[in-house]
Amino acid sequence: MSEAPDGLRIVRVANFVTPVSGGLRTALRHLGEGYLAAGHQPVLVVPGPRAADEWTSQGRVVTLPGRPVPGSGGYRVLTDRRAVARTLAALAPDRLEVSDRTTLRWTGAWARANGVRSAMVSHESATGLLGTWGVPAGTARSLADRLNARTAAAYDTVLCTTAWAAAEFERIGATNLARAPLGVDLEQLHPDRHDPAVRARHAEPGQLLLVLCSRLSPEKKPERALEALAVLRRRDRLPAVLAVAGAGPLRRRLEARAAELRLPVRFLGHLGGRSEVAALLAAADVAIAPGPVETFGLAALEALACGTPVAVSRSSALPPIVGPAGAAAADSGVGFADAVRELLGRPAAERRAAARSRAEGFGWDAAVAGFLTAQRVPLPAGRRRAAP
Repeated sequence: MSEAPDGLRIVRVANFVTPVSGGLRTALRHLGEGYLAAGHQPVLVVPGPRAADEWTSQGRVVTLPGRPVPGSGGYRVLTDRRAVARTLAALAPDRLEVSDRTTLRWTGAWARANGVRSAMVSHESATGLLGTWGVPAGTARSLADRLNARTAAAYDTVLCTTAWAAAEFERIGATNLARAPLGVDLEQLHPDRHDPAVRARHAEPGQLLLVLCSRLSPEKKPERALEALAVLRRRDRLPAVLAVAGAGPLRRRLEARAAELRLPVRFLGHLGGRSEVAALLAAADVAIAPGPVETFGLAALEALACGTPVAVSRSSALPPIVGPAGAAAADSGVGFADAVRELLGRPAAERRAAARSRAEGFGWDAAVAGFLTAQRVPLPAGRRRAAP
């Protein structure tokens, strides 16, 4: 593959990206592929164990040595500012798109000093994240407001994927907000991926198959899926089982908890192939998305694309995204059990059709057009109407 001969060079810098980092990695790949297809030159700069420079389906990917984050299960961050600045100078971007408003916020000043238009993509709620770390609500709000004010001042655009994500910037009066959705692969993730052999591998005839596709880390609250399973089996006497796809620092603790409660849970680890993920999601009766600080929730949208309804945290951005194809749950095991029961109360054909229909409103073409428009990047003439 060779570099595109024209178009703008869009350099994207992101932290917390690993081979198993789920939603962010997926979003970066699809956006890069879309930028390339639109005639631009996407370059992704990420941390890794060693330096690398390669061409991929999403364009050029430059890996710089990054420091591991203790207890994160593999995340790394770019801590050498001089190395990052040298890389940016060598790449000479026309646009700079950044995904990490903490350790990478300084890149906004670099862009301004070098006459480069910049955007920070808000992938999470700072207020919500601080809350999951145990910071009291009032303190979390105050700290988040200060962080977000600095972010808004540092970049030309703050790009949010949902109104929920934008709300904390609107709270501080930020005037440079833009909105663009993320998307889902509607071809690879499809109800037709249902495979009776896959379902039989995880559930016996007559059992209900629940699925959790998530990074197993504290902010995702994966333990609520296990708690919901316990309630469904003991309170409601439902023959439910749970398959967990994902890796992370909480896996051993969750395995011990499942054994302690004698719950039928299968921990599958990270599923590397998208076809494996699609087959698992299409085989499930209900997916569970317990993360309370999800700003978009690609895993939930992927389940919907496979025709599987989703129980989502009512504290997250997901309720208006899944709409009638899902159910909003109180943030507890009982809450998620109630949401699962609500979904199972609908006729199977009806709930699966509603799930797929909802996902079809979130194609990656619209997401790419929205991101490019927000950053004042020209769209191909035939795709100008695709921007939301």
